[in-house]
Amino acid sequence: MKKLSGLIAAPHTPFAADGSINYPVIDKIAEHLIASGVTGAYVLGTTGEGIHCSVEERKKVAECWAAASQGQLDIIVHTGALSIADTIELSRHAETLDIQATSVIGPCFFKPSNVDDLVEYCRLAAMNSPSKGFYYYHSTMSGLNIDMEKFLQTAGKTIPNLSGMKFNSPDMYEFQRCLRVDGGKYDIPFGVDEFIPAGLACGALSAVGSTYNYAAPLYLEIIEKFNTGDYDGIAACMDKVIAIIRVLVEYGGVAAGKVAMQLHGIDVGDPRRPLRPLTAAQKTDALAKFKAAGFL
Repeated sequence: MKKLSGLIAAPHTPFAADGSINYPVIDKIAEHLIASGVTGAYVLGTTGEGIHCSVEERKKVAECWAAASQGQLDIIVHTGALSIADTIELSRHAETLDIQATSVIGPCFFKPSNVDDLVEYCRLAAMNSPSKGFYYYHSTMSGLNIDMEKFLQTAGKTIPNLSGMKFNSPDMYEFQRCLRVDGGKYDIPFGVDEFIPAGLACGALSAVGSTYNYAAPLYLEIIEKFNTGDYDGIAACMDKVIAIIRVLVEYGGVAAGKVAMQLHGIDVGDPRRPLRPLTAAQKTDALAKFKAAGFL
């Protein structure tokens, strides 16, 4: 079972002014990610506003990414939806694409209340992309309160293509327990950008995040400094990371992150409602603060 390595970007879905998806921009994003040293893309997740897109839109976005990767990016397609019927349809479509894996977040409206119910939901998704790996997307945003170590122990018995878990939680104890399930069998890419030094210290081999779309070299420098024991250097880099995160907290992660792509000459538009688009003045201020963070 292949494990991911390095930085996996969670790319934005580009929207045009009329709210439709601006598909040609996906090629530009992919070219930029490849040039910036990113090794993969986790498509249509939180940052990619997957649940704000229709099934047909999501299929086309996934197709665009499979083509745009040019064999140089590991592509993981998020197929989770509020309807299990949509999840199955998206997973079956993903099976036809040249991608690494599929992934689903836990249902966030009617929620499974125990490990067995969550595993069964994931099994239904994973079995419809049997030739691809499958990653559960563990995120505090889903509102589920289920032990992820127990999830992996249970899911491994019924999901033959279980690759691991996209771990988007600051619970470092739980992260370490997940890394150790079945002797380290599973791939647990770490998903909290501003905690990446902690993730590395706990054993992360890869990281999935939204800020890797526009600041990947900064995080690659952190990884390099971690590997050489330059902890003062890591702290200096984290000053810049914190400055980036401050802008995301101030203006909203997806909306501000989309603005940050303008630093690289890529227009991915505004987020879809209910996320609030930034005003022209807010975009100007956000761009100025990103530039002042000094990570370019």
